Amino acid sequence: MAGATSAGIKYPIGQRYDLGILLSTKSCVTAGAFTTNKVKAAPVLLCKERLKRGGIRAIVMNSGCANACTGQQGMADAQEMTELAAKNIGIKKEEVLVASTGVIGTMLPMERIRAALPKVMFSPGGGHDLARAIMTTDRVPKEVAVKTDDFTIGGILKGSGMLHPDMATLLCFLTTDAPVEPNFLRQALKESAAISFNMLTVDGDSSTNDSLIIIANGVTGGETIRVGSHKARAFQQALDKVCIYLAKEAARDGEGATKLIEVRVSGAVTLHEAQIAARTIAGSSLVKTAVYGADPNWGRILAAAGRSGANMEEGKAELHLGETSVVKDGTPVKFDKESVVNYLKGNEINIRLNLHLGRGEATAWGCDMTEEYVKINAEYTT
Repeated sequence: MAGATSAGIKYPIGQRYDLGILLSTKSCVTAGAFTTNKVKAAPVLLCKERLKRGGIRAIVMNSGCANACTGQQGMADAQEMTELAAKNIGIKKEEVLVASTGVIGTMLPMERIRAALPKVMFSPGGGHDLARAIMTTDRVPKEVAVKTDDFTIGGILKGSGMLHPDMATLLCFLTTDAPVEPNFLRQALKESAAISFNMLTVDGDSSTNDSLIIIANGVTGGETIRVGSHKARAFQQALDKVCIYLAKEAARDGEGATKLIEVRVSGAVTLHEAQIAARTIAGSSLVKTAVYGADPNWGRILAAAGRSGANMEEGKAELHLGETSVVKDGTPVKFDKESVVNYLKGNEINIRLNLHLGRGEATAWGCDMTEEYVKINAEYTT
């Protein structure tokens, strides 16, 4: 269950949701992944500590204020948020995690949060409101669910700017009714994050608040899913599907973006080299601006791959923009420029680079860079 309300954290009360709670009817097996930034927000630090003990039932979250770089008072406020949520729900504060997103370096308006939290009303469909409550510069809420014969995995995500791998800047909350073993859940989440959120980039910046959390309450019953069990593969595939969908939606909704860019690199020496090449191309400002301008300047793509750190032999490279071959054996291929320009004017752009050196393959997602991105981030606090 979930619910959300308007607390007036950044906008006037009643204008938009900005505070909410995700709640399970029973204690959950939980796993999480968090920002690798050395500057970590109070909610991140508190979540990492509480996940060590387990027994989580709820996550309280807000937008409009990141509660980052806020010192001891920020940690006290994060703890109070969990206490307030626990009191209103009727559970222990240790069973509650907390997440925040918004402007760094501002204090939470706790008096508004204290007044608003009791107004959160829970319902099975409350996740739709919760997805809106965690939005900042997002233009649309991001949510998805995958249902199998045995279990369901659902998720909501906030992510639009400050998005870059390890981890991409986001808040993502996943739920499942599958019975899972803790170590398996941690490993499954790590594997899914590696091919989804850690292959996502919008602007090269990583936040202080990145939080990816999955809670599993096991209400479907049956055999506990463990590493090697017959349902483990199905669970991993479903989780991958949810995470990749949400990662792509974050890229599609990048700040000021008009196009989703998908970069697939194959033929790399290793998986890791395919990943760093794909991420470098997707994150290149020159590639992103060329895509925005529908400019088939493919040299920028090869240049990005060449500086990525992946092994590359120019004479073996093969490049496609959509279905059009533009480079073969490292040599330009004649193509219909007008046709490629028209393709690049679309809202989904596929770039395929085969290095012809090995079997490593990886896909990364990004978006074009526009004047609107500069405007949004030049005026973020003004």
